[in-house]
Amino acid sequence: MEEKTAAAAITPITVRQGAFAFADDTPAHWIPHAPELAQMINGASFTMPHLEPFLVATLGEAARLIEDPAVRREARDFCMQETQHYRTHRRFNDVILGQGYGALAEIEAEMARAYARLSKRPLAVRLAYAAGFEAMTLGLTDWLVGHRTTLFRGADPHVTSFILWHMVEETEHKLVAHDVYEAVSPGYFRRAFGVLHGSLDVIRWSRHCYRALLIQDGRWRRPSSRIKVWWWAARFLLGTGPALLRAMVPGHDPRSVKDHPWVAEWIKGHARQETRGSPMPLIDTASAAMPVPF
Repeated sequence: MEEKTAAAAITPITVRQGAFAFADDTPAHWIPHAPELAQMINGASFTMPHLEPFLVATLGEAARLIEDPAVRREARDFCMQETQHYRTHRRFNDVILGQGYGALAEIEAEMARAYARLSKRPLAVRLAYAAGFEAMTLGLTDWLVGHRTTLFRGADPHVTSFILWHMVEETEHKLVAHDVYEAVSPGYFRRAFGVLHGSLDVIRWSRHCYRALLIQDGRWRRPSSRIKVWWWAARFLLGTGPALLRAMVPGHDPRSVKDHPWVAEWIKGHARQETRGSPMPLIDTASAAMPVPF
């Protein structure tokens, strides 16, 4: 099996503990000035304990077929990072569920069945789905990080720090799903379709979840709230759309995508913090610049 020579140049991945504590009274509307946006992000959070175990299983299966030890190692570290992610999302989601959002239980059961069906598809299809979703997260990270001072101004620092930690690590392992796909089942058209399959499927499930949350809030049928949802959805699409289009171009390689400077600063700052053995600090959401917390 021929493998990409550039795969060995992947930036090392650091597996960090997602040690974020969420109090039982953590508000569902943790962005006070934008409760609709908070619920939209919460909706995405509810997809993670179903999506990310699927990604872990898919890349774990593929890793056994890869001869290049560097790519195998990156696949292993990807799986360890994603495991930290979905376990932390599960803790956060359980706090939200404890606040009376019972309708999410049925949607979660539907997601579990859907990902069980998807897990039976051919490995090449699943790898294309994984690479497609990971392509979307690059655009999402750039948007969330680049607009953090307006999106998360005055937001709960625990949830904000958790969300941005996740986004930093999505950037850190941005190459892995793509490189594993190319190593195991290369092919342009399947990969291009995977961009649409992976990203639109996760968007669809996220919408199901945040719709249920906003219905429970009594906001979904409120015209002012629906306009805000459309506004945030439009901004999300404008933020992630270019990343998806780039990923569909023949010969696309995530190595060509530059990381946001704040992400690079966060990674360097955490490395310094880890050497001191201190716990991960929280982002100061009251700060005008919201610098890295290290």
